[in-house]
Amino acid sequence: MYSTPFLDIPALTGAAGTVRLPGSKSISNRVLLLAGLSAGTTAVHDLLDSDDTRVMLKALEQLGCTLTRRTEHGRDVLDVTGIGGQLRTHEAALFLGNAGTAMRPLTAALAVLVTLQGGSFELSGVPRMHERPIGDLVDALRGLGCAIDDLGQPGYPPLRLRGAAGGALRLQAPVRVRGDVSSQFLTALLLALPLAAGTQDVVIEVQGELISKPYIDITLALLQRFGIAVQRNGWQRFTIPKGSAYASPGAIHVEGDASSASYFVALGAIAAVDQPVRIEGVGADSIQGDIRFVEAAQAMGAQVQAGPGWLEVRRGAWPLKAIDLNCNHIPDAAMTLAVMALYAQGTTRLTDIGSWRVKETDRIAAMTAELRKVGATVDEGPDWIAVTPPQPNAWRQASIHTYDDHRMAMCLSLAAFNAMAGAVPAVGVRIEDPRCVGKTFPDYFEALFALAHTEPAGIPVIAIDGPSSSGKGTLAGLVAQQMGWHYLDSGVLYRAVGVAANDRGLLPADAAQTPDEAAVQAIAAVAAALDVRFEGERIILEGRDRSLEVRSEGGGALASRVSALGPVRAALHERQLAFRQLPGLVADGRDMGTVVFPDAALKVFLTADAATRAERRHKQLISKGISANIDSLRLDLEARDERDRNRSVAPLKPAEEAVLFDNSGTNIEESVQQVLQWWSTRSGA
Repeated sequence: MYSTPFLDIPALTGAAGTVRLPGSKSISNRVLLLAGLSAGTTAVHDLLDSDDTRVMLKALEQLGCTLTRRTEHGRDVLDVTGIGGQLRTHEAALFLGNAGTAMRPLTAALAVLVTLQGGSFELSGVPRMHERPIGDLVDALRGLGCAIDDLGQPGYPPLRLRGAAGGALRLQAPVRVRGDVSSQFLTALLLALPLAAGTQDVVIEVQGELISKPYIDITLALLQRFGIAVQRNGWQRFTIPKGSAYASPGAIHVEGDASSASYFVALGAIAAVDQPVRIEGVGADSIQGDIRFVEAAQAMGAQVQAGPGWLEVRRGAWPLKAIDLNCNHIPDAAMTLAVMALYAQGTTRLTDIGSWRVKETDRIAAMTAELRKVGATVDEGPDWIAVTPPQPNAWRQASIHTYDDHRMAMCLSLAAFNAMAGAVPAVGVRIEDPRCVGKTFPDYFEALFALAHTEPAGIPVIAIDGPSSSGKGTLAGLVAQQMGWHYLDSGVLYRAVGVAANDRGLLPADAAQTPDEAAVQAIAAVAAALDVRFEGERIILEGRDRSLEVRSEGGGALASRVSALGPVRAALHERQLAFRQLPGLVADGRDMGTVVFPDAALKVFLTADAATRAERRHKQLISKGISANIDSLRLDLEARDERDRNRSVAPLKPAEEAVLFDNSGTNIEESVQQVLQWWSTRSGA
């Protein structure tokens, strides 16, 4: 998962391939709670690993459930041993982040349990969770006789649930709850009230029009799997039969997330021209309502084939067709339609989406603001949004604010395909706080980049060159880490070649002597077939960890000798070019900006003097327990600089357009921020 402050995505020109979806958030947290309330052990297969499920798992452990992780046939399985409807812990403070699928049902289940069995529980979350309404659910629970204290603003978390052992619930009359704000309130009651249906039927009546009905279908289907056969009379009355009790199904599979599938269905509709985008984990047999997003995508022009557990999507009509759609049945996935509208002819209008206002952020306001940033014309109302795409010359490069909302980040990433809409010029997008996708799809951006493509020249490169020990490797590595880009340490490649060549006796003992032609060709062959891989800080060369040797002063001297050989540089050239992958590359070396990546978007050349570099290198070696003489280090660096500047192949020199950066008096944090500032200025982000 990208944990960078921002992620720059270049203009993308197509997509194809296969993506395996993570488990459904809606199913995962329902299954976890049902398994936690049941007696016995439930083996949960393909559970979503995300922020929302982690807070639910932590809460279940606090309540006394036992969680055991194992692997079966190469897939992860979680064994959940539940509490059988009997509280093991009667007092706890539960932190539930921004997970509505944890906060709402746990509030209901624990309110019922503490009323009957006694206890006190505090439920809280992040600040945004404390702005998400829960008053209608709390009112329904108070009507049952549950004691619930508002610990902040009435009608919102945080809450305290309390009760004394031997209490009773008022179940003679139907339990009434509003259905026009969030279907999670009804889901919460449906999951909680089987705990109180031992001696009588429990009836729930919905007041107002129930929104997001497909999510209630998910709840009812999962209750059935755990032994609760709810009787439904339309969408207004639900009856839990007396004698209902949770029974573990033994094992249950979590299907892929249909809401997450929407991004890749849209990707196929927009960018899969020659080959389809195949989506595995959810298909025609899905129990999730958001699978009906496929119908909306088809109405806009997507070509979709579907089978059990899979979808294949490719572009059909182009440009896409604008639609006017009531989205009550797909409220979460409908956000993706708002971004697909960027590629449609005409104005797309999405209605009955008032629930967007009370999600992780006010999604109608957020989507309006961010779509306008990329150039779209957007109108909004209390429960609708209308999007008209930009003209080809009106697309704008934008920094997308994500509001700590996973769906905003994933949806707006698709704006990077504007080249396919004829944008002139094609522009990239910056996604702020990309880590927010961890709520439901931690590896979303990795999955996107595995499918998306663009011309190599379209993948941005930052080249950081400079003399030996100038700090270019540390600087480049940290810049790449900050940006979430790939990193090429060209010096390590040359060092590895030098060590491998020296192992084979191909370098003369006298460092001043040049290898003969036969030896040069042999060293080039070693470079072309070099067996090296990088595992974090470890350098595995020809099957062995040679990290210390490769990074040593001796390794650096060997690198300087082999890098002066033209055939060796040619052999490594293609390997270096292969590091240029989406979303971008930061490369360091001595000729990254002049020879390897002459089209780099930003070129930086470090000019720290030899004395400063020797001092830094001396401190580094001493900290590692390696004895060193600072004067000898300075003389060695000066000699190496002279040799590198005067070699006939790719001499050490700044590219004409390089930014010269004397980092002699600058610490590494300041240096990183300086490069990022230059990048933002150059890229227009």
